Amino acid sequence: MSTITTTSSSSIIRCCEDTIGRRQRVLAFDDTRFPEKNLVLTPASVEVNKPPRPRRIILVRHGQSEGNVDEGAYTRVADPRIRLTEKGGREAEQCGLRIREMIEKDGADDWKVYFYVSPYQRTIETLRGLGTAFQRSRIAGVREEPRLREQDFGNFQDQEQMKIQKAVRVQYGRFFYRFPNGESAADVYDRITGFRETLRTDIDIGRFQPPGEQSPNMNLVIVSHGLTLRVFLMRWYKWTVEQFERLNNMANGNMIVMQTGQGGRYSLLVHHTKQQMMDFGLTEEMLVDQEWQKTAKPGELNYESLTAGPSFFTHFDDEINGRLG
Repeated sequence: MSTITTTSSSSIIRCCEDTIGRRQRVLAFDDTRFPEKNLVLTPASVEVNKPPRPRRIILVRHGQSEGNVDEGAYTRVADPRIRLTEKGGREAEQCGLRIREMIEKDGADDWKVYFYVSPYQRTIETLRGLGTAFQRSRIAGVREEPRLREQDFGNFQDQEQMKIQKAVRVQYGRFFYRFPNGESAADVYDRITGFRETLRTDIDIGRFQPPGEQSPNMNLVIVSHGLTLRVFLMRWYKWTVEQFERLNNMANGNMIVMQTGQGGRYSLLVHHTKQQMMDFGLTEEMLVDQEWQKTAKPGELNYESLTAGPSFFTHFDDEINGRLG
């Protein structure tokens, strides 16, 4: 087992010997730089010490890119280096203004924003456009997150082959079809699952603000790509593959807002109307669940429904039809 020796200024961690008898290197760190490691989590203190949840998680699709107006751009420029158009830059700035206006309507004085961003050029440029709407004091931080990158369609793309592959994807199914030398939406789901766990941990420990300065008026902004954001929502709300395949891309430079309801959970129907969510692709069953999310508390489960998607147990329908026949 590892042994920990504590001094007045730092903690020394000595790891076990490796399998061939060599002593592992010694790591030292300053406790004062990682205050969350000093939290004593007893049953009585967990709720007291737990930081407030951010008020919103705002999903932003990058502004119009060179690839959005000319798919041939992907044959000349690597996907991660595709830039925004002038229109895309304006869309990003306008989206930032809409986010600030939405937050200011809360009437709070201590609000801030924290950004997670895909490392692609068009999302970084979108982040910079969004940032023009905020003073330095309002930006709590930024984290570049590679797991938020676009679905990988392969390296330099052959335009004619991509048309063929996208047509085949429609026949095969948008979620499971994997592009040659690239990814399927199911692959994106796997990496977004890892990001979601990181995000939940960041929320639980209040990583966005120092201890003593934590506020419920924090707003998280995730700057990413159309499919990646749809997969994020699918993973967060546990939507089925069939439900995912009904969803539509949000427009460039637009946002979808997950906002805390009365109980503290995130719902799409706190900020958006039912019609807006139906246009995005939510079914009636999904809307019912979002209504429940508006008042439910974190950790609660919706026991009123076996599933938020299509029935997996068709024999129940047969029983009902038999009684009605």
